[in-house]
Amino acid sequence: MTAAAQEFVTPLTFSSLTHTPTRMSMFAAGHRPGATADVAPGPDGPLQISHVADAKWADLLAVAPASADIIAKIACGIADDQLTSTILAYDKGPKILCPAMNVHMYENAVTQRNLNTCRELGWTIVEPESGMLACGDAGKGRMEEPARIETAVKALLLANRPDGELPLKGLAVLVTAGPTQEPLDPVRFLTNHSTGKMGYALAEQARNLGAQVTLVSGPVALDAPYGVDVVDVTTARDMFDVVTSRFSDTDITVMAAAVGDFRPVEQARDKIKKNGRSGIELELTSNPDILAWAGEHKRPDQTLCGFAMETRDLEANAAKKLNGKHCDMLVANNLRTPGAGFAADTNVVTVLTPGETADRPSIERWSKMGKDALAKRILVKLAAMRADGERR
Repeated sequence: MTAAAQEFVTPLTFSSLTHTPTRMSMFAAGHRPGATADVAPGPDGPLQISHVADAKWADLLAVAPASADIIAKIACGIADDQLTSTILAYDKGPKILCPAMNVHMYENAVTQRNLNTCRELGWTIVEPESGMLACGDAGKGRMEEPARIETAVKALLLANRPDGELPLKGLAVLVTAGPTQEPLDPVRFLTNHSTGKMGYALAEQARNLGAQVTLVSGPVALDAPYGVDVVDVTTARDMFDVVTSRFSDTDITVMAAAVGDFRPVEQARDKIKKNGRSGIELELTSNPDILAWAGEHKRPDQTLCGFAMETRDLEANAAKKLNGKHCDMLVANNLRTPGAGFAADTNVVTVLTPGETADRPSIERWSKMGKDALAKRILVKLAAMRADGERR
């Protein structure tokens, strides 16, 4: 804890809650109850310098909250207290800064320059939230929620595993997720029941496996995954435009979105009134087929995985889609299978890959599992397919 931090919460509070001594003072004189001085007995008796020892054992260093003052010190390499001395001695793994300050201090050109310097020095910045601040101002400056900081910590620790545990390292992965919405008038739209959970799980697991991930998402109520480039879209045509503009730069594309097949020919300018009518006629036209376009345009070094949800004849319909859309893999499920429907946290899938002939694909039937576990298994299989193709 810095001297300023101790004006908000005492070291004794942290030591009591964590049952761990709180580092506070560089020197023994004057340190508060619950804090430890920098020089302390080592595990075997001899003295050790705690800011150096801490820098050696820690797998990750996070400063939360990070004030404008500490960010400036880090940018300049100042080491005048326990925290900054530990930071300067740390060179083992990832480093995270979680800024928290007044919006005007955060937006100040000096602070932004210091943050850019920290990025260049290898720090990951977990951007602050916008909202009402303690001083009464409103704007960007509130420290990110702890759960999101934990997600950032997990992602960075996973990304720093040995290359052998990161089968997607160095690859660009594009994932589509969620539903699309096709407006009827300024009030209503056509859509489906997709929540985006499967696509978001795929994006997060691809990140965890070392990939650079782009997530093209329809309207959902999910938080954007940390460390993923999220592009929000609404209609099928919006999603088509984004996918086609980025497709050539991707190594693996996974189409998990529930894209609307049709849209109204015309969108009413004003709200459609009932006016005593018992019904209306609605003329629809086809949306662009994103998966088919990707299958037609993919290069030999690109891998394409599609999804299919069916209500009957699952394997026959999935095989037809696998071949017709030129997919390298197709993940299919039946809406009526328990644990495989919309909004569930689990899924039950059948995985198809091309076989020796078009009418005889290779079929694997996977049992029910959580969507995170399923996403990882899908991506590991895609990585293995690519590696096998390269060996051949």
